[in-house]
Amino acid sequence: MARGICILCRKSINNGIMINGKYICKSCEEKLISCNVDTDFYEYYKQCIKRSLAKYVVRNNYFNIEQYRN
Repeated sequence: MARGICILCRKSINNGIMINGKYICKSCEEKLISCNVDTDFYEYYKQCIKRSLAKYVVRNNYFNIEQYRN
């Protein structure tokens, strides 16, 4: 995998996952998977991911809002 910056810990990485050109390092990925959803860490990870990826989902129109209307 190409070198990138983790959206959670901001460290330079060589491995992990890439979503829409944004990286999550293997260490943060493992912490996120094993983290209890009732912790501040989980909330922090969730906010980082939302902040980093939400603009791409809306801009690239990955969902069709019309299908959610009654």
